[in-house]
Amino acid sequence: MTSQLFAICFNATRPSGLARFWSGVLGWELAEGPDGDAAILPPDTSGFRIRFLPGQEPRTGRNRAHFDLTSTSPEDQRRTVARALELGGRHIDVGQLPEEGHVVLADPDGNEFCVIEPGNEFLADTGFIGALACDGTRKVGYFWSEALRWPLVWDQDQETAVQSPDGGTKITWGGPPVEPKTGPNRLYFELTLPADADTDADREAEVDRLISLGATRADTGTGTGGSDGGRMLMLDPDGNEFSVRRPG
Repeated sequence: MTSQLFAICFNATRPSGLARFWSGVLGWELAEGPDGDAAILPPDTSGFRIRFLPGQEPRTGRNRAHFDLTSTSPEDQRRTVARALELGGRHIDVGQLPEEGHVVLADPDGNEFCVIEPGNEFLADTGFIGALACDGTRKVGYFWSEALRWPLVWDQDQETAVQSPDGGTKITWGGPPVEPKTGPNRLYFELTLPADADTDADREAEVDRLISLGATRADTGTGTGGSDGGRMLMLDPDGNEFSVRRPG
């Protein structure tokens, strides 16, 4: 029984405010949750949701992952940028060149994202969120392909990408050099087992499968072996946090 990608999670200083920003940018439905968290829901059931969870860890350098948003025309790209700025985003400089066609922005919490120019062939078969672009090794791309059972759709010059068999957003890893990790990631994957899974035995079997592929249990400092309530906290081969939650 294989985990499914349930959500991309953001640790946020103001989860509800950040959820409203991304709901406005993407046009996704906003859903307030318990304990100060919030989520936005994809327009169809084949996609992942985006969750915003309370987190006060200080920002230490650039995120290891960011969204690449697609455009259908120059006017569409300008509209997306203008909408993001109106909602509280801002332009940032990450070393992009003037002749590059994409626009680099940050959300109100400082998380980077790009609005890609029209005509990008690599993102042609995706959606509005064309990619979750990650800093990572070829090894971690292979790991996530096996973990999610998503096919590799790119494997060249140490760069990898996977995509659901149903299409949609690609997850990419840019290959070396990979900047050293200096603290917990603000963005991370949340996996869930299918709804008909046994909440104990099946999850333990899935955790064992992920470990056999190269994951490790996270040390939470609580003596619970990486367990946090209904979630098992783990690390992928590049040391990136992710969680496996009970179904439901």
